Amino acid sequence: MDFQISGIDPEPYRHLYGLSDAELKKHGALRYTVNTTPGFPDRIEMRDGAVGETMLLINYESQPAKTPYRATHAIFVREGAQTMYSEINTVPEVMALRVLSVRGFDVHGMLLDADVVGGHSLIPVIERLFKNAAISYLHVHNAKQGCYSGRVDRV
Repeated sequence: MDFQISGIDPEPYRHLYGLSDAELKKHGALRYTVNTTPGFPDRIEMRDGAVGETMLLINYESQPAKTPYRATHAIFVREGAQTMYSEINTVPEVMALRVLSVRGFDVHGMLLDADVVGGHSLIPVIERLFKNAAISYLHVHNAKQGCYSGRVDRV
């Protein structure tokens, strides 16, 4: 079964790039300089930030559905990121290196199934969850910090 993993759209965050720390704070965002890798996973390009790059810590609404599963959490975006990651049948290294929580939702945003897996074993979990025809899409989160990592759709 073919699947597509996608990062998030950079458009809602471009206005934050280059703002002073004081201006970022007004938007509820913080700037960090990457000092170790892995450790600062960019959700737009789906890669860990390189040492010396700047990352913005923002709140992201990963599940906007008007259900009890509506969700927001902190994520990093690389300051200046322009191109949303989107690949078919490929697990990005930023996911493969981490322990992940994989959550399967129906078209209404209701959680139907979930699992926890090491990122290198993500593909069999994607395949198993998508065997349930009622699951419309998957959300992947880092299991430790709980932050949203990316979306998985059938292709």
